Amino acid sequence: MRIAESELIINSDGSVFHLHLKPEELADTVILVGDPGRVDMVSEFFQDKEFRHQSREFVSVTGHYKGKRMTVLSTGIGTDNIDIVMNELDALANIDFITREPKAQKKCLNILRIGTSGAIQKDIPLGSFVFSHISVGCDGLLNWYADRDKIAMPQIEEAFKQHTGWNKHLPDPYFVRAGKRMSDLFRDCTIKGMTIAASGFYGPQGRVLRMPLAMPDMLDTFESFRFGEERVTNFEMEGSAVAGIAAHLGHNAGTVCCIIANRHIGSSNPDYKPQVRKLVELSLDKLAEL
Repeated sequence: MRIAESELIINSDGSVFHLHLKPEELADTVILVGDPGRVDMVSEFFQDKEFRHQSREFVSVTGHYKGKRMTVLSTGIGTDNIDIVMNELDALANIDFITREPKAQKKCLNILRIGTSGAIQKDIPLGSFVFSHISVGCDGLLNWYADRDKIAMPQIEEAFKQHTGWNKHLPDPYFVRAGKRMSDLFRDCTIKGMTIAASGFYGPQGRVLRMPLAMPDMLDTFESFRFGEERVTNFEMEGSAVAGIAAHLGHNAGTVCCIIANRHIGSSNPDYKPQVRKLVELSLDKLAEL
């Protein structure tokens, strides 16, 4: 099946449309960060750097860490950007840019998003690291793709909607597990998380400035939700799309976040960069094991 030029746009230099990466420039291990400025911080740990590309909020560097080739790429904020990033990463790995046809032999990328997050359980301290074993998409993105129920968790979705009194005007939430190999890699060094990926920073995360919320008790109902041993641990804004699209396309992906605020007790740590740096180094060491 040849993919039309309108569906997969390839730049004149042979790079993919938004990311401006060429297939040969992408490593099999990919680190995603939201902040473009964080790409340089991560790549400081590399032993070498093959290049540095920048297009809008998408900044990328490929190099080696402890002998392992890795690409670090910034995504900007939100699952809409993740839709671009994940689809273009898969295209770079699994579509022949000359014939415009999917490759017969599919490649599984290892993709880890490293971010910051706010906890909603009082026992999760500032500066701790939470790995999202389950990501909860409140953004609606995965619902645009066919067969979402094949990778989602319908039972927990229904329980969550009933417990929270889910507003009918909001997109149906979806629950997706991280890649098993990625989860196992971080199991012993992080807090096990079930993470809400919100579609915004204010209302979708329960913050009130001058507009009231459609679900005024959302923080309390999110905090009190239980499904067996699972509980909602934290908020961020991208992990659900990373996990969901990766699961659809056969990649091993997950999200790990440094907790920089606790919504339950109203605390925050504005000087969080040293902890994020520790998380980056931990993550690089773990990814080097794959």
